[in-house]
Amino acid sequence: MFRRDLRPEPWFFSFLVGNLSGSLLAFAAIAENQTSTDFASVTIETLRHMYEYVATPSDWWHADRYCEQRFARLLFEPRDSERASFSKLLQSHHIKDSVWLNEMNGVLPKPKWRQDHIVPVLVFGDKTDTKYVKVLSEFPALPAVTACAHLQWDTRTQEIATIFSYAVPAFINEFQLRGFVDEEGFVRFALIVHGHHSPYLPVFRADGHWHHFCVTWQQENGTWAIYADGKRRASASGLCAVGLSAPQAIYGQGTFIIGQDQDSLGGTFREKESFSGNITDLHIWQKVLSMEQIERVRSCHVVEQELVFGWSSNALEVESTVRQVTAQFLCPGPVEECRVFEVGSSGFSYTSCLQSLPFICCYRKDAYLQLKKVQLESSHSLVTRVNVLAARTVIPENIITGDVQDMNLSVALGALDILASVLREGETPVESSDLLGVLQLLKQVSDVEAEDGEEPEMLEQLSQYYVEVTGLILEEHNTEAWLSVSQVIGGPMAVVEISDRVVSNLAPLLTAGRTKITIQHGNVGMEVRKLELSKQEPSSEVYLIQSPERDGHDLIEVPTEEMQRLKAKGLSRVIVKNMWFGYGSLQRCLTGTGSNAVFQDVAASDGGRKYLSTTVGTAVISSALLSDYQEISTSVRYHLQHHTEDLPDKLVGPICAFWNFSLSPDAGGMWSTTGCSVVTSLLDSTACFCNHTTNFAVLLQVYEVPRTIKEELMLQTLTFIGCGVSFCALIVTFILFLVVGVPKSERTTVHKNLIFALAAAEALLMFSELAKTNQVVCFTVTAFLHLFFMAAFSWMLVEGLLLWSKVVAVNMSEDKRMKFYYVTGWGLPVVIVGVTLATSFNKYVADNHCWLNVQTDVIWAFVGPVLFILAVNTFVLFRVVMVTVSSARRRSKMLTPNSNLEKQIGIQIWATAKPILVLLPVLGLTWVCGVLVHLSIIWAYVFIVLNSLQGLYIFLVYAIYNSEVRNAIQRMKDKKKALSFTNCSHPINYLSSPRNTTSWETGKLSPSAAESALSSPVQKEPPVKNITNRGNFGAKIPMGISSIMSPERPAVELTAFKSSGF
Repeated sequence: MFRRDLRPEPWFFSFLVGNLSGSLLAFAAIAENQTSTDFASVTIETLRHMYEYVATPSDWWHADRYCEQRFARLLFEPRDSERASFSKLLQSHHIKDSVWLNEMNGVLPKPKWRQDHIVPVLVFGDKTDTKYVKVLSEFPALPAVTACAHLQWDTRTQEIATIFSYAVPAFINEFQLRGFVDEEGFVRFALIVHGHHSPYLPVFRADGHWHHFCVTWQQENGTWAIYADGKRRASASGLCAVGLSAPQAIYGQGTFIIGQDQDSLGGTFREKESFSGNITDLHIWQKVLSMEQIERVRSCHVVEQELVFGWSSNALEVESTVRQVTAQFLCPGPVEECRVFEVGSSGFSYTSCLQSLPFICCYRKDAYLQLKKVQLESSHSLVTRVNVLAARTVIPENIITGDVQDMNLSVALGALDILASVLREGETPVESSDLLGVLQLLKQVSDVEAEDGEEPEMLEQLSQYYVEVTGLILEEHNTEAWLSVSQVIGGPMAVVEISDRVVSNLAPLLTAGRTKITIQHGNVGMEVRKLELSKQEPSSEVYLIQSPERDGHDLIEVPTEEMQRLKAKGLSRVIVKNMWFGYGSLQRCLTGTGSNAVFQDVAASDGGRKYLSTTVGTAVISSALLSDYQEISTSVRYHLQHHTEDLPDKLVGPICAFWNFSLSPDAGGMWSTTGCSVVTSLLDSTACFCNHTTNFAVLLQVYEVPRTIKEELMLQTLTFIGCGVSFCALIVTFILFLVVGVPKSERTTVHKNLIFALAAAEALLMFSELAKTNQVVCFTVTAFLHLFFMAAFSWMLVEGLLLWSKVVAVNMSEDKRMKFYYVTGWGLPVVIVGVTLATSFNKYVADNHCWLNVQTDVIWAFVGPVLFILAVNTFVLFRVVMVTVSSARRRSKMLTPNSNLEKQIGIQIWATAKPILVLLPVLGLTWVCGVLVHLSIIWAYVFIVLNSLQGLYIFLVYAIYNSEVRNAIQRMKDKKKALSFTNCSHPINYLSSPRNTTSWETGKLSPSAAESALSSPVQKEPPVKNITNRGNFGAKIPMGISSIMSPERPAVELTAFKSSGF
C-alpha cells in the first residue's frame, strides 16, 4: 500500500521541489503584486461614458474584479469607426500601454482550482526491474479511454521508459504508453493499443519541469491523440485497425502497472524499459475527454463523469523501493488568452490572461454621475459606524476612489459580523451610499476562499453572516434606497449574482457524511447538496422553504426523470445549488424599474379585461446543477405563493418567468418567459415548469375586477332597451322632419344627418351580440359600428361649429359651409375607418365581442377623435352659456330695472341651465360620463342610461317641445280642415299665424333669432298670438311653458327651431 512515513532522498528535493517552485514562480509574483501594490487611476470623460484608467498592472481577473467592485465594467472593444479616435483620446492623456479588454461573451471564469495543490507523488529513482506501482481498481471493457497525469521526466537517461502498461491475458501490450528523450532534448511518446504501436512523436521538452499529459483512444476508426500542457501534440486514426475489421474495445479485467512494461501478466519487468522520474494525479476515464475537460484536468481538477480510476493512495499497491511524498505545489493554470487593446497601433492582440497589464474601467456617464451624486448627498452614517466598530476600513466611504483591499476569511467574518449587528439594531438608517458600500463589501466577501491555516468550516459561518446581512438590506423599508441606486448597480438582481458565488463556495464543505448545507435568515435562504447518482436510485430533488411571514411553502425541484437522464449520461455525482429571496425590496424594485424595462416579452392578454400593470408577485427562487463545477442544463418545476396584499379587489393573471441577465446588460437583465409555462394556478399560488435552470418568479398581470354576471346582464338589458327606445324616437323625429314641412336650411340638414347616423349606430349596437358567432359578420358589424358612431360624433362636432357660427361671426357663405359640414360629418369618419382597417386589419376586432380591440392601439381610432370632439363642443357650450347669460342680464335690466335680487338670480340660473339642457344631446357631452365608468358600477349605469336614451332626448327637445314643429303640424291640420270646407267662399287662411315666416322660407334669422348674433341690437318684439289652442293636437301639449316671448326669455335662440318648452 501507499506508505506515508518514508523520508525522501536528498537528491529528490533538489530535483522535485527546486524545479517545481522554479517553474511556478511567476504565479506567486503575480499574487504578491495584487496584494501589495496600490491602484493608481486617471479619469477620462466623454459624451456618453466615463473611463477610469488604472496604471497599476494586474492580471485579467483582478482587473475585471476591480472594475466590478466599483460598479463599472472592464473596457469593451471599441467599434471599428471609433477605434482610432479612442486611441488618440487615450494618448492625449499620456496612455500608451496596452490595456485589457472585456470578453465579448461575458466574464471569463477564473478557475477556482488554480491554487496550492497537495497530492501524493510517486518517486521512481534509478531504473530497476523491481520498482512498480499496481492500480487495484477493476477495469471494464473500454471502447474509449483517456489517461492523464502530471509527470516530471528524469533527464539523466535517454533510454525508452514505460510510463504505464495495461495487460490482459489475450494481449500483454493491450494499452501502454512509452517514451524517451531524443537528441534534440524532446520527450517523445508512443501509444500502444492491442499490440499496435504509434510512432514516437515529440510532446514536451526534457527540461526537468512538471508537465501534464493526456492520451486518448477510441474504438471508432481507432482515433488517438496525445496532449501535453493543454495542447494537442499528435493525433491520427487507424491505430489497431486490422484489415476491413473495425478495432475492438480494450478488454476489461486486466492489470494496470505504473512505471514498468509487463512482459507477462502482472510481472516480468526489465530494467531498461522502466520509468525514472516522478508522477502524480493519474486518472483514467472510459471516454474521450474534450479539449475543455483536458484543460480542467491539467489545472488539478477531476472530471468525474465516466471516471474509471481516480488518483488515490487507497487504490494503489506500491512496491517497497518506490518512494512517495506528499508535495504541495501551485497547479499550472489554464492557458487562457485574453484580448488586449494596443493603444499605440489602435489594434488588438491576445496574451496570457495571467500577464500583468494596465486596464480601463468603463462607466455609463449617467450612472457615474448618479453614483457621485449619491455619495455627495449621503452622511455615510452606517459605513462610518461599521468602520469604527471594526477599527479598520472594511467599507470605503468613496466607492469610486476608495481603496478596496484584498480580504481574507478572518477579516470577512469580522466585517460581516459587525455589519449584521449594526443593521440588526436598526438605529442607523440605510442610505443610498451606505447600500453601495455594503454591496461592495459583499462582492469582496463572495470571492473569499479558505487559505492555509484557516478552517474550511469558517466558510459556512461566513455564509450565515452573508445571508443575514442580505436579508436585512432587502427588507421592505429599504426599498427607496434600492431604487435610488438601481441604475448604478445594474439593477436589483445584482445581489442575486453575488449570492450565487457565495453558495458555490459552500460546495467544498460537502462530504460523504454531510451531503447538504442549508442556511436561512428571514427572507433569504440558500442550500447546497451533493447527490451520488451512482450509489442510489435517482429521485426528484426538492428545495422546500417557508417564509417567516406566511403559512404556505415555496419549493423548486428537479424532476425524477431529469435525475435518471443525468445518471444515464454517466454522471456519478452532481452538486445542486438553490437560493430563495422572499418578498421584499427585491421584488418591489424589479416592479418599480418600469414595465417597459424589465418585462420584455411579457404581454398583456386580451380577454376583455382592463389590463393595469405587471408586478413581481412571488418570491424569487433559483436552482442550478453542477458537475465538475460546470453547470448542467435540466428542467425544473417550482411552486410559489402569491403576494397580493398590495392588490386588493384586483384580478391577477400569473405568468411563469425567469431573469435573463444577458438581455439589456445595462439594466442588469430582464424578465423572460422562454421555456416556461404555467402548470396549475390557484388563488394564492402558482406552479410552473421551465426547461432550464436559473432564477425564477411568478409575474402577476393585474386587471380590474370584472363585473358579475348579474351586473353584466343588467347593463346589457338596459343598453338594449335604451337603444330600442332611442332608435324608435330617432326614426319618428327623422320622419317628422321629412313629412311635416319643416323648411330646408343648413341647420335642419345638420340635425337630419346627426339623427340618421345615430339611429344607424344604435340599430347595429342592439344586434351586434348576435354577430359574435360568425367572424366575417362580426368584423363587418364592427367596421360599420365604428363608421356610424364616428359619423354621429362628427355631426355632433358640426352642431357645435354651426352653433359657434351663430355666436361668433363667420365669413363663409352658406353653400361653402354645407360642403365643409358634409366633408366633416361623413368624409372624416370614412377616412378614419379606412386608415384603421388598412393599418390594423388583423387586430381590429376584440376577441369576445363585435367592437374595436381595446387591448391594442386600435381603440384610439375611436377614442382619440371622440375626446377631441367633446373638448371642442365643451368649449362651444361654455361660450354659448356666457353669451346667453350676458344677454339675459342686459334684457332683465332693460325691461325690469327694479326687479328684486331673488328674481334676478332666478333669471341667471335659468339662463345658464337652458342652453345646457337643450344642447347636451346634440353636442354629445353626455359621453363625458364614460371617463368615470371605471370608478364604479354606478357610473356605468349613468353612462348607459344617458347615452342609450340620447335619441329619446332629441325627440323630446327637438320634436315634441319644439314650437316650430308643433306649428308645422298644426298648419297641416288647419290646411286639411280648410280643404274640407269646399262650399265656403272665404276659406280659412291656414297661414294666419302672425309670426314672421321669412326664416321658414329662406332659412334666414327671424328678428328674435337675430338677437343671437353679438353684433345685432336687442329689439322688442310685438306679442305673438298663441295658436296652439286650436285643434286637438295643441290641447295635448303641456301648456305650462309658453312660446310667447316674455321679458325673462333669453334673447339667444340655441337651436334650429324655437322650443316652446325651454
